[in-house]
Amino acid sequence: MSDKTDLLGRLSAAGVSIWLDDLSRERLQSGNLDELIRDKHVVGVTTNPTIFATALADGESYNEQVRELAARGASLEEAVRELTTADVRHACDKFRDVWQATDGVDGRVSIEVDPRLAKDCDATVAEALDLWKAVDRPNLLVKIPATEEGIPAITRTLAEGVSVNVTLIFSVERYRLVMDAYLAGLEQAKANGHDLRSIHSVASFFVSRVDSEVDKRLDAIGTDDAVALKGKAALANARLAYAAFQEVFAGERFAALAADGGRPQRPLWASTGVKNPDYPDTLYVDQLVVADTVNTMPEKTLHAVADHGRITGDAFVDTVTGTADAAGEVYAALERVGIDVTDVYLALENEGVDKFEKSWTELLETVQGQLDAAEK
Repeated sequence: MSDKTDLLGRLSAAGVSIWLDDLSRERLQSGNLDELIRDKHVVGVTTNPTIFATALADGESYNEQVRELAARGASLEEAVRELTTADVRHACDKFRDVWQATDGVDGRVSIEVDPRLAKDCDATVAEALDLWKAVDRPNLLVKIPATEEGIPAITRTLAEGVSVNVTLIFSVERYRLVMDAYLAGLEQAKANGHDLRSIHSVASFFVSRVDSEVDKRLDAIGTDDAVALKGKAALANARLAYAAFQEVFAGERFAALAADGGRPQRPLWASTGVKNPDYPDTLYVDQLVVADTVNTMPEKTLHAVADHGRITGDAFVDTVTGTADAAGEVYAALERVGIDVTDVYLALENEGVDKFEKSWTELLETVQGQLDAAEK
């Protein structure tokens, strides 16, 4: 076990892979990412359109590449593709040693398909394969949203031997479809002659956004019973998801794939930055400590955990396994006070896709402005 003062080390030793939910060229060039890998047990990175929009809007480190793109008359779409894949490729190279040391489990960097394609299965698959080829690194994960149209796209992408990070998962029901899509993808990949040992996947289960949406509705209901349930939905949801993960990957269908080198699709706790200041800022890390998972954190949350995370006990304290019954009771109570759980998940999915589409538009506008400025 890691030193008691090394809270991130203890989290890692408990079987939780620590990934950073951010990437920028400044972070890559300044040595910041190297420092986080060396000192903070960071073994992977996730990105999304919002992260790239922020990075390109704030950073001057892209100027040289933008001038080069403008000089050769690159289109806006080409410029965005080259700017983002360059960062991801560079990050993949920084994590190459981690990737090798963990037999491909960690050392992963994620890049998301254009969010405007979330409702188009064929276009999502084509974009995923293009991104895989453009980055050209074995430790890449291509992010595909778990929309209804995204589910078959997951299977088809995996069938081509491409590793996938399934994103925007909010409900356990949808998560079960994601796991089924993963198993089907491995089965097809095997039939297509791919080495299953080289195919990896995580399922990004969003956490804090569930509390944000449910708490808002509980406040609107306003009864004592309703208010008493605030801050409980997200953790209960994640714990039910982990129980589903244990069930599926202990089953016969996966066992047959595992015999051929297939890997479990690990749950990834996403959206772990706490949005309600009344809650502990490490809540969605401390309370989701369980082996065979990933927790991708904003840097602020990462430092908070390093400073005062409640990774308690001299030995590993599992805060998830065996909690499914209690988590189910939370959801029964939510329904009794009038929360339409299905509507919550639908609203969150639609909001998630919409946010990323808006961020993508901001990214396009930022890059267009930079290209225009470089041409003057």
